[in-house]
Amino acid sequence: MKVAFAGTPEFAAVALRALLDAGFDIPLVLTQPDRPADRGQKLVASPVKQVALAHGIPVHQPERLKDPATHRPLIDAAPDLLVVAAYGLILPQAALDIPPRGCINIHASLLPRWRGAAPIQRAIEAGDAETGVTLMRMDAGLDTGPLLLAEAVTIGADETAATLHDKLALLGGRLIVMALHRLDSLQPAPQPATGMTYAGKIGKGEAAIDWTRPAAEIERRIRAFDPFPGGLTRLGDTVIKIWRARPAEGSGQPGATPGKILAVTPDGITVACGQGESSGALTLVELQKPGGRRLAGADFLHGFPISVGQRFS
Repeated sequence: MKVAFAGTPEFAAVALRALLDAGFDIPLVLTQPDRPADRGQKLVASPVKQVALAHGIPVHQPERLKDPATHRPLIDAAPDLLVVAAYGLILPQAALDIPPRGCINIHASLLPRWRGAAPIQRAIEAGDAETGVTLMRMDAGLDTGPLLLAEAVTIGADETAATLHDKLALLGGRLIVMALHRLDSLQPAPQPATGMTYAGKIGKGEAAIDWTRPAAEIERRIRAFDPFPGGLTRLGDTVIKIWRARPAEGSGQPGATPGKILAVTPDGITVACGQGESSGALTLVELQKPGGRRLAGADFLHGFPISVGQRFS
């Protein structure tokens, strides 16, 4: 079976490697155009393109797939089936109709929960106890196609988007190989009519920490936004990134202004959160100042003194 592949980030690259390791014939890879990255803003190939080039696989990088002319490389490759994982471009129905055995999407959630662009982050942010990977037959809707295969994983108490991503990427690679070997016996099932949620794309503007929110909610967002966009707060004129926090012992200091620093110890910096009955506190244990690197709380304080009574804004 000839299997074309469409994907862009490392999540998709893991699945592409799994298909190659399993011996599938990959006649074509679709991925997004090279993008500028890092301070030099040099064009960088996507992780999927890098895997494809290393294996001598032809690569097609259209900006969009609306124009029928952009479909020609896929038509010429004549795949039996197309596997899609975190591609980042909408596949119109005309493109979905090209492979005779259809298109299968690898999605990092238990559909219909968390359809959309950021299912890993939104599951952590919401405090979900579990998530997983779903394989579905693609249609023209947004992650609405019938389900083929799914497997759940537990979201750990200290899980970040980075660690959960790696778990789900490996699971996605394993499931797609399993599904293609069993393709003739898999029976597509419609998605449940209830339980749908939407995982909107993560924006840089969401990084700002709102200290008036409950401590548990802020802690989840910090983990959900690691590695992007991180949690941002300001102390005086300095913007600080918060990478890791844990609930403080007790209930903080009832009535304390949200963002007020309640304690500074070698274990971290304790900050008041929430309002009214939702008051609580977080101890910040990994921080980063502009131009610096991630540091444990004690190391951060050596180069950036902080005092009780100051306030993050």
